[in-house]
Amino acid sequence: MTLALAESCTGGLLSSRITDVPGSSEYFLGSIVAYANGVKVSGLGVRAATLRRYGAVSKETAAEMARGVKNRLGAGLTAGITGIAGPGGGTPEKPVGLVYIAVSKGRTTIVKRFVFKGGRKSIKKQSTEAALLMLAEALGIKS
Repeated sequence: MTLALAESCTGGLLSSRITDVPGSSEYFLGSIVAYANGVKVSGLGVRAATLRRYGAVSKETAAEMARGVKNRLGAGLTAGITGIAGPGGGTPEKPVGLVYIAVSKGRTTIVKRFVFKGGRKSIKKQSTEAALLMLAEALGIKS
């Protein structure tokens, strides 16, 4: 099973954690860090209409990121992460710490919503921990 990632708020941290493991080159194809909305559209195929309607931090965008990186890199298992790591950028509807993570395997895409607490680095770390757990679950690995 090959793996590819689409990261926004984690800025490549999940990819770094994957490649910290010796032998990851056997299954990890690569990642697209799509921090700007334009890169989400051009690099991942996220629909501009999705961004306008739901915003960059939404379950819809996370799902399109995961499916988009699958289409671009051809991996069997993918993840998309988008959120607000802070310290600014939050609103009452979308607070700092809000993160959506999508995992796509085959024709199935699962999206989970999280609200993490702490500073920017902590939120990024918690986001990658949650993504790693979701990827493990998609592979049938018990945590």
